[in-house]
Amino acid sequence: MNPLLLTDGYKVDHRRQYPDGTTLVYSNWTPRKSRIEGVDEVVFFGLQYFIKKYILEDFETFFFKQPKDKVVAEYSRRINNYLGENQVGTKHIEDLHDLGYIPMVIKALPEGAAVPVRVPMFTMYNTRPEFFWLTNYFETLVSAVIWMPCTSATIAKQYRTVLDMYARETSSIPEFVDWQGHDFSMRGMAAIEAGVCSASGHLLSFTGTDTIPAINLLEQYYNADSDKELIGGSVAATEHSVMCMGTTEGELETFRRLIMEVYPKGIVSIVSDTWDLWKVLTEYLPKLKDEIAAREGKVVIRPDSGDPVDIICGNPNGKSDNEKKGVIELLWETFGGAVNAKGYKELIPQIGAIYGDSITVERAMQICERLKQKGFASTNVVLGIGSYTYQYNTRDTFGFAMKATYGEVSGVGREIFKDPVTDDGTKKSAKGLMKIELQDGSYKLIDQVNWESERQGELREVFRDGKLLIDQTLAEIRQRVKN
Repeated sequence: MNPLLLTDGYKVDHRRQYPDGTTLVYSNWTPRKSRIEGVDEVVFFGLQYFIKKYILEDFETFFFKQPKDKVVAEYSRRINNYLGENQVGTKHIEDLHDLGYIPMVIKALPEGAAVPVRVPMFTMYNTRPEFFWLTNYFETLVSAVIWMPCTSATIAKQYRTVLDMYARETSSIPEFVDWQGHDFSMRGMAAIEAGVCSASGHLLSFTGTDTIPAINLLEQYYNADSDKELIGGSVAATEHSVMCMGTTEGELETFRRLIMEVYPKGIVSIVSDTWDLWKVLTEYLPKLKDEIAAREGKVVIRPDSGDPVDIICGNPNGKSDNEKKGVIELLWETFGGAVNAKGYKELIPQIGAIYGDSITVERAMQICERLKQKGFASTNVVLGIGSYTYQYNTRDTFGFAMKATYGEVSGVGREIFKDPVTDDGTKKSAKGLMKIELQDGSYKLIDQVNWESERQGELREVFRDGKLLIDQTLAEIRQRVKN
């Protein structure tokens, strides 16, 4: 599709609505508020994907390299059918096609940076006066593409913070946290692109993922190379259909076959609640104890229903002793392990658990805390993070918006802003040109500056007039998130 049609309908005629003599529109992309308690910084991620995928690839393929007559006719037909009789015109579209590139400057903070709420992540403005209309024409596309990777990267960092904290307190293998948060979200996301962009944000903080195409995105758009670095990975794992086909009566044999024949070594994750999780833990696994303990690799038990905290850690109000003990304690009773130098129990390396349904940051913290209270290291369990975490968000989770704060009309600059009297302050914008400074390790916005000051500060040109100027790598971005 012609990328100029990837916009809200009201955008197409703003060109004629700006004051006569308008030559420049300067806008910014900013998280304006946080709806997640305790989170006041947002991870910046996704701009490089947007630039490479849409401004460079899609505009080149579906606009600039297409015959001008075809592009103009397609645009005209769509707008005329959409608006009816109108005077939007097509000369500005023809002029852009003749130019052959997007005449825009994008200045940004480094991706992976933690950006305080109400501080812009990047700014955009046109470089040629006749294309002043193009800056905010991009608002819809920018917003649709970038809010989710920023949001998911921020939430993944929350998980990482929690899991790191408990691993430092209770585990002898804190590096295992790289794998402890595992992305299972793709099937539950709004679309494939949403799933892949979100999963890429997850991979800034973890290496565990079942979203294979996120690895492709990071290779194609963020200079990663899975032959040389670990981008994302997973393990062999069953699903309920596999276990069901083995029948209820044959469930023990299904476990034995998977563990000893199909996967005689390496890690295998087996969904274990198809019928009776407690029977698996207290009858089947004890019968397979010697085989499992002698394997070269780990068998991971996966419960998949019920309250995750109670299933993993035990429910003090449970109806049976098994329910009161929970998965980790029952595994310990069968397989044992060791008490580490910090005083917490770690299961033998050949057995473990993963819970992959309805996990939240709050539940992750509860699981880690209750394991700690019972004397177990947090790294005895892996948490599957799904669409319950990554899809239950909107652009308003962090109040993202792209708004104009400066323009030039007839050669004179205008500091523009919005401040609705009926609003709670969320929509109050900055004014004028912007400079971002790094003060005490945190980004701070200074608005209403002049052009000389705007050229300084932490915002760097990443794109100008059809050319990507800074090409960041996944490794660099991961390091910023970690720091």
